[in-house]
Amino acid sequence: MNCQQKYVHYKSLVDHCLERFITQQKPRSLYEPLRYVLAGGGKRIRPVLLLLSCEAVGGKARLAVQAAVGIEILHNFTLVHDDIMDNAGSRRGKSTVHTKWDTNVAILVGDELLALAYRALLQTKSPNIQEIAKVFTEGVVEVCEGQAYDNEFETRTNVTVHDYLCMIEKKTAKMVAVSAEIGALIGNGTRASIVALRRYGQHVGRAFQIQDDLLDIVAEEKEFGKAVGGDLVEGKKTFLLLEALRRARGSDRALLRDVVKNNGGSRRLIPEYRRIYQETGVLDAARCRIEQDIAQAKAELHRFPSSDARAMLVWFADMLLNRTY
Repeated sequence: MNCQQKYVHYKSLVDHCLERFITQQKPRSLYEPLRYVLAGGGKRIRPVLLLLSCEAVGGKARLAVQAAVGIEILHNFTLVHDDIMDNAGSRRGKSTVHTKWDTNVAILVGDELLALAYRALLQTKSPNIQEIAKVFTEGVVEVCEGQAYDNEFETRTNVTVHDYLCMIEKKTAKMVAVSAEIGALIGNGTRASIVALRRYGQHVGRAFQIQDDLLDIVAEEKEFGKAVGGDLVEGKKTFLLLEALRRARGSDRALLRDVVKNNGGSRRLIPEYRRIYQETGVLDAARCRIEQDIAQAKAELHRFPSSDARAMLVWFADMLLNRTY
C-alpha cells in the first residue's frame, strides 16, 4: 500500500467508525443535524495524523481509533460554532447547521459534539489516559482562545502579522499538534518523540492555515469549490492582507486600508487586490513561510528511525504543502 492508499484507508476507517459511533436516534432535533455534520466529509487530517503518530513511535493504530474519532468530532464542534459566529451559509458545499435548522439547534449540536468527543476519547485503552485527556482539554481551551482573538480582530484596525500568527497557533495549529501528541502518547512514545511529534503538528498546522489564506486568492475556483477572494470580501485579516498592508505604499495601501475600515472589500476589485499581493511579493512570502514550516516539520522527523510510518508523515506534510483546495 503506497502513502496515498494508506491515507485513503485510514480516512475510510475514521469515517466508518464515526458512522457507528452515534447510535442514538432521539431526540431527532438533536441527532439528525448531528449526523448531518459528521457525514459532511472533509480531509480527516487530524484523526489520520493521530493514527500515523501512534505508529511512528511503534504503537498500533487500531488502539488509537477511538481517540482519532474523538479528535474529529471535536474538530466538527469547532466548525459548527465557528459557522454561527461567522454567519456562514455553507461549508463543504452544504448548508451549515444554523441555516438548515436554526441557531439554537446549532448551539446544542455543537455542545453535544464536544461531549461526544470526550466520550470517544475516554474509550481509549492506555496507561497514559490521564495525560491524553489533559492534552485534549488544553487543546479545547486554546482553540477557544484562538477563536476569541479571531473575533477581536474583526473590529481591530491595528492587527499585526505577529498577532495573526499567534492567533492561528491557537485556533488552527494547536489541534493539529494535539492530534500528533495524543497519537504518540497512545503509542507509548518516549518524551523526546512526543515533543518532536507535537512540534511537527504545530508546524504542519500553521502551514495548513497560511496555505488556506493563499489558496483563497490564487486557487482555481473549480477545484477550490467556492469563489476565490472570499477572505477579502469578508474582511478577514489573513497573513496575506496584513503583510501586504505592511509592504504596500500609496494608493495600493489605501485600497487595502479600505478593506480593513469597511470590514470587507469589493468582489469586483479582487483582481486588483491580487495584483497588489503579487507586486508586493506577499504571495511569494506566504509560499516561503509555508515551505519553511513544512521543512521544520519534516526536520522533527529526523529523530525517528526510518520506517513506513515516518515516510508516511513526510508524505503527509508534502501532501498538505501541495494541495490545491
